[in-house]
Amino acid sequence: MAHSTMTSPPPMSGVGVLDKASLLLGVLESGPATLARLVSDTGLKRPTVHRLVVALERLRLVARDGQGRFALGPRLGDMVVEARQDRLKVQAGPVLAQVSARTGTSARLHRRRGRMRICVASSEVLGGEPMPVGTAFPMKSGAVAQVLLAWEEPEVLYEALRGARFSAAMLSGVRRRGWAQSVGGWEPDMATVSAPVRSPEGRVIAALSLSGPISRVSRNPGHQLGCEAIDAAVRIAELSGC
Repeated sequence: MAHSTMTSPPPMSGVGVLDKASLLLGVLESGPATLARLVSDTGLKRPTVHRLVVALERLRLVARDGQGRFALGPRLGDMVVEARQDRLKVQAGPVLAQVSARTGTSARLHRRRGRMRICVASSEVLGGEPMPVGTAFPMKSGAVAQVLLAWEEPEVLYEALRGARFSAAMLSGVRRRGWAQSVGGWEPDMATVSAPVRSPEGRVIAALSLSGPISRVSRNPGHQLGCEAIDAAVRIAELSGC
């Protein structure tokens, strides 16, 4: 079956090398392509296509699939994720402030970065120990780490559970309830509830947490704050469209 060419060419900038690179990426939008197909679909000369596509590969804007064909590279996906996350942080601010005022807890938004979890937005309650934006912790303990890991693929979970203070059974409970809880940790006198913020595809992209003194939220804070955490997490996802 013959490959179809692009039905609508990408817009032109007037800068020759950029326009040629745009043509190549436009072909790859429809799926992986051989060098021959890139030449035929763009109308560019073969040496030009080869030079540009290899340069794009070095920049991770293009990659190779298992058959050696060219495909859109991982850097493009990374850019989309970062753009989404920036929008996520902007939309999270008002929601965090509202749920913090309503519950008397410190409300925070966390993202996973490799083996660390990072606070990317917060609304702190007076009297609590503030967690500055940018604070990072290992993914080995706490409600936030449990939420960021609970829906991961089995092979990721297997590695993450090594040395962790939670078990596979605990993560199963998180998936069943929709929230995780922890007592103590970074703030010894505080208890935390966390819920997932999901993308439209259902992937967990962040975790919302509510933290308050054990004396007020008890050692079983999920019963008091679990629904609040879930509602706020869903609201952030809806507003951000991430």
